Amino acid sequence: MEGSWLYLSAALAVGIPALATGWAQSRIGPAAAAILAEKPELTVTAVLLIAIPETVAILGFVVSVLILLQGGG
Repeated sequence: MEGSWLYLSAALAVGIPALATGWAQSRIGPAAAAILAEKPELTVTAVLLIAIPETVAILGFVVSVLILLQGGG
């Protein structure tokens, strides 16, 4: 029973941030495309705004790996 909670917590540590990242990028993407149509010089800013939420998903993956490593040992 203990192992199933471990795997569930690791899955939630990846799943919830991934859903939040997808939602954020679905809002940022069209806004970035609109701003680039008007001001192409803001390309770096648009790329950064799209990349920032992705770090949340990556950190969720790191947390899930740490959960699995701590629980297994």
